Amino acid sequence: MAQDEFTFEAEVGKVLDIVIHSLYSNKEIFLRELVSNAADACDKLRYLALTEPGLMEAGSEFNIQLSTNKRDRTVTVADNGIGMNRDELIENLGTIARSGTTAFLESLSGDEKKDSALIGQFGVGFYASFSVAKKVEVLSRKAGEDKAWLWTSEGAGSFTLAEAEREGQGTSVIVHLAKGESEFLEEARIRNIIATYSDHVSIPIMIATKEGENQLNTGSAIWTRARGDITEEQYKEFYHHVGHAFDDPWLTLHNRAEGKIEYTNLLYIPSSKPFDMMNPDRKHRVKLYVKRVFITDDCEELMPAYLRFVRGIVDSEDLPLNVSREMLQHNAVVRRISTALVRRIFSELKKKAEKAPEEYAAFWADFGAVVKEGLYEDADNRERLLEIARFRSTNSDDLISLADYAARMKEGQEEIFFITGADIDQMRVSPQLEGFQSRGLEVLLLDDPVDEFWLPTVGLFEEKPFRSVTAGGIDFSKIKTDGDAGKDEDKDGPEKADAADVAKLILAFKEALGDAVRDVQTSDRLTDSAVCLISGDGDMDFHLERMLKRHGQITAPAAARVLEINPAHALIKKLTAMSGDLTKKDQISETAHLLLDQAYIAEGEPLGDAAGFAQRLSAALERGL
Repeated sequence: MAQDEFTFEAEVGKVLDIVIHSLYSNKEIFLRELVSNAADACDKLRYLALTEPGLMEAGSEFNIQLSTNKRDRTVTVADNGIGMNRDELIENLGTIARSGTTAFLESLSGDEKKDSALIGQFGVGFYASFSVAKKVEVLSRKAGEDKAWLWTSEGAGSFTLAEAEREGQGTSVIVHLAKGESEFLEEARIRNIIATYSDHVSIPIMIATKEGENQLNTGSAIWTRARGDITEEQYKEFYHHVGHAFDDPWLTLHNRAEGKIEYTNLLYIPSSKPFDMMNPDRKHRVKLYVKRVFITDDCEELMPAYLRFVRGIVDSEDLPLNVSREMLQHNAVVRRISTALVRRIFSELKKKAEKAPEEYAAFWADFGAVVKEGLYEDADNRERLLEIARFRSTNSDDLISLADYAARMKEGQEEIFFITGADIDQMRVSPQLEGFQSRGLEVLLLDDPVDEFWLPTVGLFEEKPFRSVTAGGIDFSKIKTDGDAGKDEDKDGPEKADAADVAKLILAFKEALGDAVRDVQTSDRLTDSAVCLISGDGDMDFHLERMLKRHGQITAPAAARVLEINPAHALIKKLTAMSGDLTKKDQISETAHLLLDQAYIAEGEPLGDAAGFAQRLSAALERGL
């Protein structure tokens, strides 16, 4: 039999190496994964057969067949589901086409125990077979096609494909057990595994014995049972099944809605971040059933993209069984179910945030950046999202809500101040924050790229506008801040350079810097630093501009910024004293450029003329020494 040999994609090879050598203290999970895949294959064919009945073989009923062969030391899991053709076998079993795979593999440390836990969170499904196998064969025939194909691998970097024969559509996975794995040949062991992990699977799971075929699972849809009749372990195992996940759920939502529309939902929020969460497709992972019959896992309107980490099922009583994917788009029943589900999720998250803030902080660290996408995508739920959103700030190491911030605002403060950036620690030492911190004004520290997009869209919280600390025109005089009582700023504040001399210095700076700056002006926000950059009126925020340029969304040169100088800083005072001396003009010009470069460095910006900066710095150091 002619066969073709293929090399695994590099990522698969790395995953397999970890699976074979270190994955799973409970190797029995491989059987759960194969059964879950088989059930999914049956569900998919059942849905397609609603509109293409010819795909189903006459008189066949969906089932999953388990069998063992002690002589050959094999365990076989066979189904009569959708099956795979040659190209699908290559794509599904030879690659891991999942966004986040590279980042995941980079996070592996080489410590087998730690990596085992990480890869468990990643989820490897079919590849779990190699934790017990010396060889795995997959015999598959796609529904509606005549050819069958045999995929074979020993997990050592390659696999083969050959044309084969199979009676009926579907897939058989034949696991050739490695030495020391004989326990999986015992019927009692298999029965126990199915009862533990797969009892809820709606497709009958059959085992071939000497007495004939016996069904191993009860097959009742877990979501149809009363909550009081379901144990925590059963909830967990259904989560593992429906989400193809290896962690435990952080939050479980099981509800039945009755009234104008009737449906049941069993939804889960994971305890760890799925590695495909940032997939550009942004597809959710909630399955739609109608009267306990699987319809689709691709109903776009069932769950918004910003809740794509939610796993589980929704079972409707009001949709027709033969509903097509086209009919589901813009369907009024689906929209109403989605609206109710989203609000229930927000309600449960709000309760968690109030009752278990530490747990909620861990959830927000994993999923907050994705949830905030809803702030600019979902106007109907914006207020609910703002309630559950959490942020870092200059006044607290803990996450705070916008309500917390608003309650701490100073008398006369009418704006919610924020700064954006890529690194919290770098933001905390930004020169722009000095004046806010010296006045006891709290500033939100926003380090998620999505923050740049929802802020302009939302605009307000409780009628208070958001204001970047890097923006010009911030008026501190209206705000009653710490230490204001009885304080005369002119007398008690740091001594400033003479105003007339500062005006001369500003003119000298403008002349020296030319178009490199939009303007030069004195600063109210600086206390320790000599200079900082701010945005002019109508200019784009620094961080947003940098991010858009990095992703090729902006190709034009960066906009010139406003340079603010601190008239109370020792260096600026020395420069003002020199401003009337024409012989010092070149030195002032050189220092102006140095200070502008310094301001860009403080912002994390690359210097346009690094060589010029180095020459000016060397000259200044030489004079100083």
